[in-house]
Amino acid sequence: MLNLAVMLEDSARNEPDRDAIVSGSQRLTYRQVESQAAAVAQALAAKGIGRGDRVALSCPNLPYFPIVYYGIVKSGAAVVPLNVLLTDREIEYYLADSQAKAYFCFAGTPELPMGERGHAAYARTETCEHFVVMPADPSHGAGFDDAQTLAQLTERYSGEFGAVPTRETDTAVVLYTSGTTGQPKGAELSHSNMVQNAQICKGILESAADDVHLVALPLFHSFGQTVNMNAAFQSAGTLVLLPRFDPDSALGAMQSEKVTVFAGVPTMYWALLNHPNADSYDLKSIASTLRRAVCGGSALPREVMLGFEHRFEVPILEGYGLSESSPVATFSRIDRPRRVGSIGFPVWGTEAKIMTTEGREADIDEPGEVWLKGHHIMTGYLNRPEETAAVIDSEGWFRTGDIGTKDKDGYFYIVDRLKEMVIRNGLNVYPREVEEVMLTHPDVSLVAVIGVPNDQYGEEIKAYVIRKPDSVLREDALIDWCRENMAAYKHPRIVEFRQELPMTATGKILKRELMAE
Repeated sequence: MLNLAVMLEDSARNEPDRDAIVSGSQRLTYRQVESQAAAVAQALAAKGIGRGDRVALSCPNLPYFPIVYYGIVKSGAAVVPLNVLLTDREIEYYLADSQAKAYFCFAGTPELPMGERGHAAYARTETCEHFVVMPADPSHGAGFDDAQTLAQLTERYSGEFGAVPTRETDTAVVLYTSGTTGQPKGAELSHSNMVQNAQICKGILESAADDVHLVALPLFHSFGQTVNMNAAFQSAGTLVLLPRFDPDSALGAMQSEKVTVFAGVPTMYWALLNHPNADSYDLKSIASTLRRAVCGGSALPREVMLGFEHRFEVPILEGYGLSESSPVATFSRIDRPRRVGSIGFPVWGTEAKIMTTEGREADIDEPGEVWLKGHHIMTGYLNRPEETAAVIDSEGWFRTGDIGTKDKDGYFYIVDRLKEMVIRNGLNVYPREVEEVMLTHPDVSLVAVIGVPNDQYGEEIKAYVIRKPDSVLREDALIDWCRENMAAYKHPRIVEFRQELPMTATGKILKRELMAE
């Protein structure tokens, strides 16, 4: 028997008075988080919710998130974390598709009325029986006649509730994929998937109870959940929560809280590197305490990595994974020489290989699709056996949809997303490769490359570019530079300058929005 919530219970037992969460001026100890999570579990159990049920959660990086998250899994139910930017119609889809019995939703703000959107979706979902509001001010009411606040839900319960014994194969978390093709699908991750991946991340980070983790990644995403929250809670570390990432808040928290571990996506590192007021912070002090910086979510451009490491004096370790792999599948190893651009090696208990479209294992340095196998692979897509069978074969190999390579020493690299590869005049062009070259231009700050329809070549290469401050770089000059620095079939013929690029809540560039324009 195994339950993901034992990580919280264990740390609360061993380090009850250690800070578990720092959120603005609010500080909660492990004893307090455990007590409040136990009350949530008791309340759910009293409503008949437990093993085999699913409960949805919409909340930014606030103390409510870990409290409710662990409370749900303590009850034996599975938690369904939802993106905080969803519309009511999108929430309705997730509630119905997951058949969530209850829904915990942060009230939100006038600019982001999460509570109103969540309640509208709940009201239209017959299978969802309970709506619980988490107000910004705990003294406020729910605001809806058919809802309770979290305080009202838990006020009758003692705060003592041991995790319900669940099988290691029971579903602990349902993470919905981004839905780049078709409707979003819920990846079912078991207690074993989540616990083992957190243990692996704890080892990679060499996490200890005196570590302070800056949580800028949204906790509704697999990266933030496992690498930040679950790994830190397993070692009784402290989480410093940022409800929304911005470089000032991040640098301020790093300095004031003496952050030791930072996990981010490439655009976060880009923002910290290019922040015009970074020198107003004590970067030497930040560097003296920051001992681990890790990156995932998408490929980290070489120029961003080297620039950040030079400025902040801390190496960045890259990893790779997906929601379907809990998420970490490969990572740079501390005991091996680091290779810039590599995602490292398969983590403990994981196999990885590169497969060609012909169905053979690729040669050294030959691009192909990344396949994964191991204890961290999801049990399947919720209620979608055919779509599960399409990505997991009879031997347990999961097809990721990512293009990668492996070098002669066993280091893995991600080339690009299979769906984002551009085929120009019959030749494969990997956008990431073009982006890497363009980022070496002294006036280019950030770039996203996509394919656009073209009558003559099938697809043409287009680059969306953010220039560095005060740059007057022109389109024709950048295209000429690209022509001189990469093969003729690869360089973009179209360049569009932007002040910003569309991004997800996790900081990934939304290429599908650029493609839809």
